[in-house]
Amino acid sequence: QVQLAESGGGVVQAGGSLRLSCAASGGIFSINVMGWYRRAPGKQRELVATFSYGGSTNYADSVKGRFTISRDNGKNTVHLQMNSLKPEDTAVYYCYAIGYGTDYWGQGTQVTVSS
Repeated sequence: QVQLAESGGGVVQAGGSLRLSCAASGGIFSINVMGWYRRAPGKQRELVATFSYGGSTNYADSVKGRFTISRDNGKNTVHLQMNSLKPEDTAVYYCYAIGYGTDYWGQGTQVTVSS
């Protein structure tokens, strides 16, 4: 079992920045992918960014050039640096991980971008 704990959400004005963090614990040696999804009000959950432990990253087109996903080596923590935030980035952001083919999810952290 893997547990994921998110932090760093909040309220920010458009154009501002936030940094989300996700710390994994438990069966961490099984993890090979970590990332972030988000769900905006009235919309389906969508992928934001993923980080493969092989080193590759993947971003949604809507966040490319503005968001950066990174990992603290040895700390089992993944960060999502979000710059140039827009009101449409408002959503609950969920950390997720894949370990031995099983998906794990965090509780979610609210990000609100005011115009």
